[in-house]
Amino acid sequence: MSASANPAERQLLHRRNLVLEVFERADGLFDVEARLLDVKARDMELASGRRPAGEPIHDMRLVLLIDRQMNVLSARSDTSAMPYPGACDAHSNAYAKLEGLNLFKGFRAGVKERLSGVQGCTHLTELAAQIPTAVLQAFAGTVIDVREGDADGSPPYQIDRCHALSSDGATVQAYYPRWYRPARSTA
Repeated sequence: MSASANPAERQLLHRRNLVLEVFERADGLFDVEARLLDVKARDMELASGRRPAGEPIHDMRLVLLIDRQMNVLSARSDTSAMPYPGACDAHSNAYAKLEGLNLFKGFRAGVKERLSGVQGCTHLTELAAQIPTAVLQAFAGTVIDVREGDADGSPPYQIDRCHALSSDGATVQAYYPRWYRPARSTA
């Protein structure tokens, strides 16, 4: 989708790709691989030297090992392209600090607390914030029952977590009638 009325009037300057993949392992655990790739469409003069068009400015990965309850069992990062070699990748393995967090219980706050500012890399920290929803999509229909809800009687995870899936809305009434709750009158 074009942002301008006439696409011929624009020129690509920069492309950022985010790729998040979730793999189920034979041991019942899951590998989460998140990658951020920044590429300029023109040569770029960086403080550290010239970067030709098409060569990555950033190529960074986060790799997490998680369980079915979405607990982070291990975490590591890898940076293969960066604007400041020897500095950008010198955070040791700060992202091991993600270990012990739960992707759906305070994960983003934990990431911010443990890795914001100079404690980590801005790009990797922003990338980490994308992981919970990617895992949710991977787990939907397999690890997480998105039709019937939990054994304790709770509705499916997605109900009341999005405007389209409000428990008092038409979508829930049509597709999840068991979980439909008419809006209460405020009169």
